[in-house]
Amino acid sequence: MSEPKPSLIPEASHGDRMEELRRISEEAQAGGGPERREREHQAGKLTARERIHLLLDEGTFEELDKFVRHRCVDFGMQEQRPAGDGFVTGFGRIDGRLVYVFAQDFTVFGGSLSETNAQKICKIMDLAMRSGAPVIGLNDSGGARIQEGVASLAGYADIFLRNTLASGVIPQISAIMGPCAGGAVYSPAITDFIFMTRDTSYMFVTGPDVIKTVTHEEVTKQELGGAMTHNATSGVAHFVSRDDADCLAMIRELMSFLPSNNLEDPPRRATSDSPARRDGSLNSLVPADPQKPYDMKDAIHSVVDDGFFFEVHEHYAKNLVVGFASLDGRPIGIVANQPAFLAGVLDINASVKGARFVRFCDAFNIPLVTFEDVPGFLPGTQQEFGGIIKHGAKLLFAFAEATVPKITVITRKAYGGAYCVMASKHIRTDANFAWPSAEIAVMGPESAVNIVHKRDLDKVPESDREKLRQEKIAEFRDRFANPFVAAERGYIDAVIEPADTRARIITALRALENKKDTNPRKKHGNIPL
Repeated sequence: MSEPKPSLIPEASHGDRMEELRRISEEAQAGGGPERREREHQAGKLTARERIHLLLDEGTFEELDKFVRHRCVDFGMQEQRPAGDGFVTGFGRIDGRLVYVFAQDFTVFGGSLSETNAQKICKIMDLAMRSGAPVIGLNDSGGARIQEGVASLAGYADIFLRNTLASGVIPQISAIMGPCAGGAVYSPAITDFIFMTRDTSYMFVTGPDVIKTVTHEEVTKQELGGAMTHNATSGVAHFVSRDDADCLAMIRELMSFLPSNNLEDPPRRATSDSPARRDGSLNSLVPADPQKPYDMKDAIHSVVDDGFFFEVHEHYAKNLVVGFASLDGRPIGIVANQPAFLAGVLDINASVKGARFVRFCDAFNIPLVTFEDVPGFLPGTQQEFGGIIKHGAKLLFAFAEATVPKITVITRKAYGGAYCVMASKHIRTDANFAWPSAEIAVMGPESAVNIVHKRDLDKVPESDREKLRQEKIAEFRDRFANPFVAAERGYIDAVIEPADTRARIITALRALENKKDTNPRKKHGNIPL
């Protein structure tokens, strides 16, 4: 037996390399140093590594490219080449499921994007696509690294391309946990959901100083691009959280409803809530007076497992409610008109909000349940000039295109074109139910009588006109504003007792579990943008 050959590397060199490994690792861990980390804490923010620690299951984070350094030699940058270059990237687990993550470290060059740390993001996005795993980005950056010029801009474009190619293939989540400005905002904008922290995050294309110079408007960063601005006014963001820890907990909650990719079904959720549970309070939820509002969320909470509804876009376009829940342990997406706000009408903002959510659910195999009480589209010059026709068509397009199981429950009003849009039987909805209180018609009885019986009303004396009008309204309501005419034609599969809604939806979902439906072969549709 031959003697083992002696190592060509001196023993001391092994020790030196181990020491170098520890030194570089500690350098990367330190980020911008204790002083800058403390400054972040005082501002109410966590560091990049602290955020990853809270986001992922304990002990599961595997870091990649920890030793990467930038290659810029201009403006004295060669003197400052920290390990990791300000971004922390890698993969880990959320509830045992693989996710890829990147976090911008504001303590290193203000979290600015360089050629090299952009490549770090691109690497994990490529790995995520090959692995079929979600990508979560924790954004906290001053923008492109000015010293690198076009190289940093190229890095943004490389990321944008991957965001686009990954869209509809793997879930992409963005958390804005500090500044996000200029070109940096377009990566989150392409992703599926955006989270913001209430007091410590903002995002905008051009900042207050530029706006003041160009348009002479004075506005603060928070007013221009703070969390509530984008959650309630612009609709750019979907969730607002109290702080970093709350934001990361909300991301974990969202992930529990989503599959890892577009080829998988969403994970089942444990529940002890009986599928056959009835709720008698639903029988009296809809007021006898059709003009009176009620809260559609009461119906949603009553029907879903354990009463838990994870609302999306809660503060934007409140006349339409969207979000996630589970039925019989199976995640679903819910779209519902909200009669407690603007009578539940569809307007521009609600249409876009709904369309985006429907398309996400369809892309990721999440069944859709629609609760409908819609008097129509919001009238007015502002809506018409703003393009309600094309924006309303987005919601119609999204529902019609969707091939996941689709179930609709009409609780009260279903008028005109809005009836068609809200997942009606005519656009391939699988199960359409109606409560006895449902009114399915071209328009409301009052408006219909004014048109249909105009000549009759004009013929009678003015003193008798209102009495006749009310008689005709009652006649129209009895004859047309009910679910039975639609049920006779098969447009409604069943008129159900409201208390049985949960059981009827779950039974339909079980029947549709192996549903297969396809759209005509094409590169992609041309949604009315």
